[in-house]
Amino acid sequence: MARDHVLEELWKTSPQTTRVFDPAQIVHLPLAARRYFLHALAPGARLAHTAHLRMHGTIRLGNEWQVFRAEQVLSWDRGFVWKARVGGALPILGSDRWVDGEGSMKWRLLGIVPVMTAEGPDISRSAAGRLQLESMWLPAVLLDPYVEWMAGDDDTHTELVVHAHGEESHIDLEIDDRGRPLHGVIGRWGNPEGGEFHDAAFGSIVEDEGTFDGITVPTKIRAGWFFGTDRFERPGGEFFRAVIDHVDFR
Repeated sequence: MARDHVLEELWKTSPQTTRVFDPAQIVHLPLAARRYFLHALAPGARLAHTAHLRMHGTIRLGNEWQVFRAEQVLSWDRGFVWKARVGGALPILGSDRWVDGEGSMKWRLLGIVPVMTAEGPDISRSAAGRLQLESMWLPAVLLDPYVEWMAGDDDTHTELVVHAHGEESHIDLEIDDRGRPLHGVIGRWGNPEGGEFHDAAFGSIVEDEGTFDGITVPTKIRAGWFFGTDRFERPGGEFFRAVIDHVDFR
């Protein structure tokens, strides 16, 4: 794939964190949240705010699933770039991004012929919601003061209220008795039906996880719109299945 200078700049300019995780930081949180952090962060693990992911998987375009390979930089302070090659002999190349408050999607057949371009306030707002849900790859940011952890109806559910990136988002998490996140759901700005933008349930299912530098994150996920309904299984619902091959942190 061609180089993406913004992706590279996001990674290279992110400072190396010097703060580390201490279990004493979470004693005030609800039980499900404490289990999550004790599972996700080893004592002494760096409290990283930037991640560089390499992944592969399948993405649904219309009614068909296409293979992809991608890399992504998530910088909690500035945004993300997801750069991918989709398909086989006639690949579609491009990226989704939200950087410094501006979101866009730009995709070209063979990297030349435009097949989709989108930007503007609705795209930016939707991409900001995506960044907040993808905090599951940066668990340390969920310790910051702009994240409120609310106790759920039982010890396996909790709600996060995230005040960041110009948005207030509510994320519902289900966490098992080991602290592993099973799924996360957010009311994300979007238009999965193709009409006007509105808040719609967007969620991800965690099917596997891995540990990198003392930080445990999802390594196999399924994601899409209409989470928690029958429409999730149909076109327009679930559209993304990914395996994370490696993560580096800063």
